[in-house]
Amino acid sequence: MIGGLFLYNHKGEVLISRVYRDDIGRNAVDAFRVSVIHARQQVRSPVTNIARTSFFHIRCANLWLAAVTKQNVNAACVFEFLHKTVAILESYFGKLTEESVKNNFVLIYELLDEVLDFGYPQKTDVGILKTYITQQGVKTQSAAEQTQITSQVTGQIGWRREGIKYRRNELFLDVLESINLLMSAQGQTLSSHVSGRVVMKSFLSGMPECKFGLNDKLVLEKQAKASTQEAASLEKKAGAKNSIAIDDCTFHQCVKLSKFETERSISFIPPDGEFELMRYRTTKDISLPFRVIPLVRETGRTKLEIKVVVKSNFKPQQLAQKIEVRIPTPSNTAGCQLLCLKGKAKYKASENAIIWKMRRMAGLKESQISAEVELLPSSDSATAQKQVTKAPISMNFEVPFACSGLKVRYLKVFEPKLNYSDHDTVKWVRYISRSGAYETRVQ
Repeated sequence: MIGGLFLYNHKGEVLISRVYRDDIGRNAVDAFRVSVIHARQQVRSPVTNIARTSFFHIRCANLWLAAVTKQNVNAACVFEFLHKTVAILESYFGKLTEESVKNNFVLIYELLDEVLDFGYPQKTDVGILKTYITQQGVKTQSAAEQTQITSQVTGQIGWRREGIKYRRNELFLDVLESINLLMSAQGQTLSSHVSGRVVMKSFLSGMPECKFGLNDKLVLEKQAKASTQEAASLEKKAGAKNSIAIDDCTFHQCVKLSKFETERSISFIPPDGEFELMRYRTTKDISLPFRVIPLVRETGRTKLEIKVVVKSNFKPQQLAQKIEVRIPTPSNTAGCQLLCLKGKAKYKASENAIIWKMRRMAGLKESQISAEVELLPSSDSATAQKQVTKAPISMNFEVPFACSGLKVRYLKVFEPKLNYSDHDTVKWVRYISRSGAYETRVQ
């Protein structure tokens, strides 16, 4: 994949040169220096093709790191590897400068042999590399740090080190969802889906094991079958209402997938700090927080009347925030007279749209906006109305619940080595749903 890797200083002198394939010669080093570093005009593109050879380069302070290849490679993969390489070098000897590179020649070449094999990226995780590259003189390690690295390798836990201690053990769990909707003017749902993320921030001592349960339909049906027939029928009725069907999901590497496939329970040893535990997607039984009812009427040859009603469909004690409704207008709009009882509305000629903003809105409420649109005279007055009806009304908002119906059934923490239990851990769970492409057709 990558034929060679070169590191230059600001003068164009080669500090590090590593060739992985025979098709890359020493002339490639001079070609990059002449065409990019010493170029008269500023080179803006990070990819340069010279004599059927591609140079992918990034700049770090006054140094140039270039990957050279003659093959048709994935550019995003190459740039990801270059940035990873810089991160690896900085983790070993701090800031990447010309002086630090010259003081660590042997270490850098040893790292390049580990991260690339015949031009293909291999190990780029800093924690794993530090178990292989134990060269001293740049960053000495104490006996305790070496013990931690050994335990990470033998215990197969590369995302958490031992010896973490907190005065107060806390877990923060955020269920963040993005709801996407396309609805017809008659109120029929044409397409809808929810993309969600479960983000966790853990401040736990030791090496705790956490168990996390959702109201997944498969779990509830399995529990119903295990109970008696009468209890099963009640459970199924409750499960049909309170459970969700997850179409697909992906997990963080800390999750034990074998337990999830057999028991449908999410068991994991969490990394320290913030991380994304899982992603999921669902398309069934989505609760739509808002309904948009549009009405467009032609009142004259050069006049249009637009009315939009927004209804909230959630509990009255809940509040939606950051509400914004974008109503498209014809391109030949001369002006707008707006009337709204709640929030603020403004016509933006540069965007050909009416922007209606509300700070918050309670559940089971409705708000209305009316607009009289003055049009520039044209040969066909029906054309203006068609321009309005083609573009859908879009909406942005944020609500404090999960539109998919996902609920956290339980979150348990086990740490047998230290003297704290699940009851001693403070847990916080928050649900937030934000609009994705939330659109309603006008006609």
